[in-house]
Amino acid sequence: MIGEAAVDRTELLVIGAGPYAYAAAGHAQENGIDVRVVGRPMAFWREQMPAGMFLRSGTDWHLDAAGEHTFAAYVEDRGLSPEDLDPVPIAVFLDYTEWFRAHKAFTVDERLVAALDRPDGAFVATMDDGSTITADKVLAAPGIRQFANLPPWYDAVPADRRAHTSELVSFDDLAGARVVVVGGRQSAYEWAALLADHGAQRVDVVHRHPTPTFARVSWAFVDPHIEQTLARRGWWRQLSPGDQQAIAAQFWQVGRLTLEHWLVPRMPAGIVTSHPGCEVTGVAVGEHDVTLDLSDGERRTVDFVVFASGYRADLARVSYLGPVLDDLSVADGFPDLTEDFETSLPGLYMTGFVSTRDFGPFFGFTKGCPASARIAVTAMMQ
Repeated sequence: MIGEAAVDRTELLVIGAGPYAYAAAGHAQENGIDVRVVGRPMAFWREQMPAGMFLRSGTDWHLDAAGEHTFAAYVEDRGLSPEDLDPVPIAVFLDYTEWFRAHKAFTVDERLVAALDRPDGAFVATMDDGSTITADKVLAAPGIRQFANLPPWYDAVPADRRAHTSELVSFDDLAGARVVVVGGRQSAYEWAALLADHGAQRVDVVHRHPTPTFARVSWAFVDPHIEQTLARRGWWRQLSPGDQQAIAAQFWQVGRLTLEHWLVPRMPAGIVTSHPGCEVTGVAVGEHDVTLDLSDGERRTVDFVVFASGYRADLARVSYLGPVLDDLSVADGFPDLTEDFETSLPGLYMTGFVSTRDFGPFFGFTKGCPASARIAVTAMMQ
């Protein structure tokens, strides 16, 4: 009809522009699906991770479900030396993601989705500029930015004297500072190393579990779990609770209680101190500092507190899902997903961190990107 505006429509709308979104978009594009990707390209990695950060994974982890445009292929194409990528600098991985996007020939619309609805059988995404995109199917890959897990006493620390690790990416202002890092996994100790690199006077790392081991680790134990997920739909959820716990315990031991060996030289004993088996029991705010009482009987007066307290899924925090949230089955903050990553709202798929309850902890890491893309896109084509 004359005067009607053309509808901006696509078969598949991918919301998010991180590794899981890139993997799904690339695989969908190669399989002839008309796909649109919306979001700021690799924004969390670029804006919420320090430029001097290194990855725990090697060049064997990649994004391509087809196994062609892998990290190893990128390294060869760029003429890089694998020996110089141990560990992998975050800047190199970011360059790989853009190389991958160029080879898969999909573009990213950098607008953000303000609201997702499904009024008449099709999905309608209202963008932050007020325009809309209509899609037959949607794959959402919510980043972990909105899932920061914080202890109950977090608000007792003044806002200008605290930060979650996802908020602290520049360390120059903390040169000469006294800092407590709350948490004991890789991010806690890597942020401690970065603080020491930038001249912090003292860094105390406080965590409930024992002091982790610092050693070279192999992530090869994850490979058979990913292969099983591809070979047997619903493999993880079909395991007994005991088997799930055993795998989770191994993942915890290798991935959480064993941290990277290359951190050790960057944490001088006179600057970085560990407080294992310990937690914060009291907070007193001074005019320019904060005093923390620790359960080991010690007290630390510091200039800044870093919360390396991880992430906890809470789908209600994904603001654009507001219009459809009541239609989604959610448990413990996670969406209930089918064996194909589809939510209880037909046509809406979710991958990445929010899928870890139904697919296993490895699907919160880039290792799970190719498998999740293959499973979800295959289901969309049926």
